Amino acid sequence: MLKLFDSSLRLCAVPLSVATIWVTVTNQQDNSSYGMLKYYKFSALKYMVLVSTLCACYALVAAACSWIRYYASKAWIFFVSDQIMAYLTITAVAAVTEIYYLAYNGAREDSWSEACSSYGRFCGKVKLALILHAITFCCFFVLSVISAFRAFSVFDPPYVNSQEVQGD
Repeated sequence: MLKLFDSSLRLCAVPLSVATIWVTVTNQQDNSSYGMLKYYKFSALKYMVLVSTLCACYALVAAACSWIRYYASKAWIFFVSDQIMAYLTITAVAAVTEIYYLAYNGAREDSWSEACSSYGRFCGKVKLALILHAITFCCFFVLSVISAFRAFSVFDPPYVNSQEVQGD
């Protein structure tokens, strides 16, 4: 049952990552006063597209490998790679959240005005991509917990002498 849940989460991460890529890459808005705004002008959005691409590819490969007996017995491979993917997704979420916050609120002390009033549709798509990527992170967070359980459940718990516990 855990194996089926694991594979389902991996396969759910694929369309979420692809949707994040699509929403981000097609995001652009022209403003007569300020000009054209496209996703590739923001390094955080380019980073999120890169991470989403890695997530989709990894999730497909890992879902297939989880059903191959040789790889399924190597729980530490999934543990390490799931941890890496979870960390990458959360860093992308943090980077895009920062630019979204600045675009929405501005930073008056740094003389940055907010941009979402001029580029509302662009900001809306960034918000949607951010939500999709955050859900992808949730998938990889749960996957990292599952893979940690699998990797460390093969070890016995540490031995505690009952006399030592009573003596303390």
